[in-house]
Amino acid sequence: MISRIDLRGDALPEGAALRDLLPRAEFDVEAALEKVRPICEDVHHRGTAALIEYAQKFDGVRLEQVRVPAEALAEALAGLDPKVRAALEESIRRARTVHRSQRRSAHTTQVVPGGTVTEKWVPVERVGLYAPGGRSVYPSSVVMNVVPAQEAGVGSIALASPPQAEFGGLPHPTILAACALLGVDEVYAAGGAVAVAMFAYGTEDCLPVNMVTGPGNIWVAAAKRYFTGKIGIDTEAGPTEIAVLADGTADPVHVAADLISQAEHDPLAAAVLVTDSEDLAAAVEKELAPQVAATKHVEDRIRPALAGKQSAIVLVDSLEDGLKVVDAYGAEHLEIQTADAAAWAARVRNAGAIFVGPWAPVSLGDYCAGSNHVLPTGGCACHSSGLSVQSFLRGIHIVDYTRDALAEVAHHVVTLAEAEDLPAHGAALKARFGWKVPGQ
Repeated sequence: MISRIDLRGDALPEGAALRDLLPRAEFDVEAALEKVRPICEDVHHRGTAALIEYAQKFDGVRLEQVRVPAEALAEALAGLDPKVRAALEESIRRARTVHRSQRRSAHTTQVVPGGTVTEKWVPVERVGLYAPGGRSVYPSSVVMNVVPAQEAGVGSIALASPPQAEFGGLPHPTILAACALLGVDEVYAAGGAVAVAMFAYGTEDCLPVNMVTGPGNIWVAAAKRYFTGKIGIDTEAGPTEIAVLADGTADPVHVAADLISQAEHDPLAAAVLVTDSEDLAAAVEKELAPQVAATKHVEDRIRPALAGKQSAIVLVDSLEDGLKVVDAYGAEHLEIQTADAAAWAARVRNAGAIFVGPWAPVSLGDYCAGSNHVLPTGGCACHSSGLSVQSFLRGIHIVDYTRDALAEVAHHVVTLAEAEDLPAHGAALKARFGWKVPGQ
């Protein structure tokens, strides 16, 4: 059901050579880019009419309007299962607790007497948030996108999710209910690249945004790439990933269950166990079969995901080697199920989020840990972070110098300007001092 990669016996290679030995899903955003380009430009030129046409073509629904009416949001919240509402409210509460503490305050540094640099943080003015709606419904993604944007102080928030034929062309009612709980009233029935193009260019109904965030399929990722530079994005999210670094103390029942939990997202989802224990590897393999058989989405998602080239049990000689492997892999979600798990977790450099010990499974982070589940995939954790309040803030430096403070350093500025053959830069200072710069 899941393959093995044996890295024992020889010294591990470094860098790219090690990454090339590890499993990874094929996710060709560049190829998808050529297919989304004409769709995005069609939305640019025809606006809402294009959105309605693509909803018919891609989602099988005939829309009268793209924006979700306020009464539909209210009805979705009123009809929400009380248990689901309570769970969403607790998820929101915990997410707010964590994200509220991330907000940065302005800080002023006195460089010299009379010369200061202040860094202030300004929220993005308007954002477009995306909640997927393909194989599953993700109200949790609504929470994970909206809460950090709100806590950052974003003044204008719009959300899009694909129209659903079974709900009369509206997004899934649980998505709408989550929006209502969070106070988001600008919601659109639009999916994939179409939604990203709507946000980037704007339409008759939707004003253009400064930034688009949220997970999605390859068409969402390709559209984000297409609009990079015109709008800000969080990441080009690929298929979900879990890696587990485990030793012989780990419970194979837990490890197998956690691998399956991410495999049920998508047939391209990656499930990777890295261990120095042959016994654990064999026990997890044995445990996978009955657990997979007992769950849902077996044939269309879980079996293809576990059997795919993106999933494997990786055997290593030691946990030190295992640490090198998980750092090279840079998983979206990394569980540490070892003795002294916190110490090993503290040494990890590359991961979207780290889950420490047997009582912090990835599923907790997906919903109610308080952390954010919009995370870098495809190894991008080596250079990118998950979604947070900082994602929606821009740092601006404010430079404030008196005449005396400028005079003290003016000769250095002129010298550097002339060294770069940019004499007008130096002349800008000379003009302030009657063309004779102090210190020269």
